[in-house]
Amino acid sequence: MKLGEAIAAILKREGIEVLLGYPVNHLIEFAAAIDIRPIMVRQERIGLHMADAISRVTSGRKIGAFCMQHGPGAENAYGGVAQCFGESVPVLVLPMGYPRRLAHVAPNFNAAIQMRGITKSAEPIVLASEVWAVMRRAFSRLRNGRGGPCLVEIPADMWHEEVGPLDYTPVTATRYGPDPGDVERAAALLAGAKRPVIYAGTGVHWAQAWPQLRALAERLAAPVMTSLGGKSAFPETHPLSLGAAGLAVPATVPHFLSRADVILGIGCSFTESNFAVRMPRGPRIIHATLDPDHLNKDIACEIGLVGDAALTLDSLLASLAERVPEPRDAAPVAAEIASVRSAWLAAWAEKRDSDAVPLSPYRVLRDLWETVDPANTIITHDAGSPRDQLSPFWVSPTPLSYLGWGKTTQLGYGLGLAMGAKLAAPEKLCINVWGDAAIGFTGMDFETAVRERIPILSVLLNNFSMAIELKVMPISTEKYRATDISGDYAAMARAFGGHGERVERAADIVPALRRAIAATREGKPALVEFITAKETAVSRMPMPA
Repeated sequence: MKLGEAIAAILKREGIEVLLGYPVNHLIEFAAAIDIRPIMVRQERIGLHMADAISRVTSGRKIGAFCMQHGPGAENAYGGVAQCFGESVPVLVLPMGYPRRLAHVAPNFNAAIQMRGITKSAEPIVLASEVWAVMRRAFSRLRNGRGGPCLVEIPADMWHEEVGPLDYTPVTATRYGPDPGDVERAAALLAGAKRPVIYAGTGVHWAQAWPQLRALAERLAAPVMTSLGGKSAFPETHPLSLGAAGLAVPATVPHFLSRADVILGIGCSFTESNFAVRMPRGPRIIHATLDPDHLNKDIACEIGLVGDAALTLDSLLASLAERVPEPRDAAPVAAEIASVRSAWLAAWAEKRDSDAVPLSPYRVLRDLWETVDPANTIITHDAGSPRDQLSPFWVSPTPLSYLGWGKTTQLGYGLGLAMGAKLAAPEKLCINVWGDAAIGFTGMDFETAVRERIPILSVLLNNFSMAIELKVMPISTEKYRATDISGDYAAMARAFGGHGERVERAADIVPALRRAIAATREGKPALVEFITAKETAVSRMPMPA
């Protein structure tokens, strides 16, 4: 068996069904020969974003994989790998490398060295006979512990080296849980809390701990907020939901955080970021995380629970069974949440109900939510204004119906996420919401969606401006129009063979969306471009000190 054949066979045994890539990387041919579907993108970053979504939507039960050319292909992929690293997403990255005799000769780009700081592991194959061990290590790291990209570099001079007969068994996935004594202490603290708040992160999705999270909230009558990455881990239609918090927040979040006496962070890192909620000083903190390196990293905790979110919540529920034998009455907390939310929505009603021209982006997104079936939709924001306009107001009723992100915020990320989500969940309506700045970064890959028959719905908010930068670039805008951008993106979508419409009036929003959704059901990707105002208002409330 040749090395290329062996790597493809390992991918097959590990359940890889789709290989995202950009040539030249000879693994594409070896994989296609054994019926692993190759999907070629227009730029490397999008391929990594698609692989990212495959891993997310399946909670890591399937691993997204991406391969690319050595040299410039690997260089172009750097940002996509960094995004996976920042969001702790397990993705297998398979760059071709320079021939071994040139791999360490400057200025050749050595991916295994240069990407070590943005991967969970980065290893070259240097002996063909070691391919089984190298791939086993990569997949074991992908399936165990905190997620992150793992890279295996394949030198260009090794594809046809002999490796012997197939000798590979798929790796096992393991889980671990917290110290029972720490669980008892945490349960006692939660049981005695007067105003506990639960903060759920992405780890709840990876552990598929959604039922346990709901059971704990209902047992304690505790309100639940999520990080952007954790959004949809708790049903946002539930009376105890506070919604998701990032740079933009619903009013329920600061209201309850500022009054909390105990905060349980579950499946989160508490990483300090402009796109993460800041925890107040004063409440006692219980930090439940898969990675012990997260403990006390950005916020001091009183109790640390290290382990899988599902196992941790199972243990907490068992320990609380005697302390809180029956679910507490949630009516007072639910009424307080409803009151705060009602006042907040009323304050935003003018923008969300507006018939103005240019359109209010908040009206567009309100009508989008009312037009789709949110329970059977997977939606993601893009960087900048679309994130802040969508995430506080979009109500996600089911797990993984919203792909949130924000620790690093690369423009154009949402398109690849929507495309990868559609590959992983073809029965869902998969939507990306982006702006005219984001489409400038990755818009050419709408053609990939058309060519590869990936029928997503792309919602574009076009205000002909980098509106979020207007406040910080007043002089360059006034003198040189530095924040102005433009384009007819609906026409671009049609030119690529997709469905494209431009909408300028509020009365046309819903009909256009319905036509676009119908197009996706017929197998055609759709892009609806909404001409919107240069909106800069964001639901960004002062957070507790």
